[in-house]
Amino acid sequence: MKKFEYMEKHGYEQLVFFHDKTTGLKGITCIHNTTLGPALGGTRLWDYENEDDATLDVLRLARGMTYKAAAAGLNLGGGKTVLIGKADEVKSEAYFRALGRYVQTLNGRYITAEDVNTATKDMDFVNMETDHVVGLPGKSGNPSPATAFGAFNGIKAALKEKYGDDDISKRTYAVQGAGQTGDFLIGYLLEEGAKKVYFTEINENHIEKIKEKYPSVEFVKPDDIYSLDVDVFAPCALGAVINDKTIKQLKAPIVAGTANNVLEDEDKHGMALYDKGVLYAPDFVINAGGLINVFHETKGYEKNAAYRDIARIYDRLLDIFKLSRENKTHTQQAAKLFAKQRIETINQMRANYVKR
Repeated sequence: MKKFEYMEKHGYEQLVFFHDKTTGLKGITCIHNTTLGPALGGTRLWDYENEDDATLDVLRLARGMTYKAAAAGLNLGGGKTVLIGKADEVKSEAYFRALGRYVQTLNGRYITAEDVNTATKDMDFVNMETDHVVGLPGKSGNPSPATAFGAFNGIKAALKEKYGDDDISKRTYAVQGAGQTGDFLIGYLLEEGAKKVYFTEINENHIEKIKEKYPSVEFVKPDDIYSLDVDVFAPCALGAVINDKTIKQLKAPIVAGTANNVLEDEDKHGMALYDKGVLYAPDFVINAGGLINVFHETKGYEKNAAYRDIARIYDRLLDIFKLSRENKTHTQQAAKLFAKQRIETINQMRANYVKR
């Protein structure tokens, strides 16, 4: 992978590779942009096939965090960490304390949190070595309910844009992935009387959990989720699920969920959805609830205040949908324009963030 070429093209600041011999920790931290403030993004633990896959993932995720923070109106930049390994084999106190020491070397330019295959108890170990970590027990905690709450409000905004009202109970939903955020999202939808909810998942434990927890929800095979005749397709697993193949299968007129990097190719597949008449709620806007929640931890956490801010995703998405209409462009491009305008405005006021 031509790392410097990619970094130059997309305006990255820093890409850090680290390894701890004692614990076997292998990871990469990426800082995309710190114009608005320190980069914040979770730590993802995944058994990547190779180092290039891990590098590309952390680059894409960090860039998404920049847009997410900017679009959410937060004084934060975008960053991310990926760790390479099998979660059930590598996780330990020492492993995450080693991570904390590497986070500390960045001197506050990067703040981490939990992500895929990491949890609040892991962040407790990270916190033993650095203060630059959020999502801790006793504070904002697990970000998944907050992320799902933001997506729930985003779905309501998409319904309002598409149908003229945001009544959850009139519509049907297909949720892809039910491990964390998908689970909570299903709960929010059912609480509001969703007409019908389908879900798919590859983890057998999660499948059984959802069937027991929500008896009215119907399981479908992973390959069948795209072609369901529903109002909303909610991707809540890993990215790149909207691509050449799945767009042809897609029947839902709305795509709105919690996953990151939903579009395999932002411009190509964003425009393909636009041309097909499918309303897409840009991932880095609709799934910003977890980020907004942990941001409140940096200034003294109070849940009600945090959730009031998360609910504003509804209004933010309506603004972006309007921008898309006015510019006759797909919503992902409109959301990036929305975020970039804020970054550029603040950049005229001050230079990159450097901790004093």
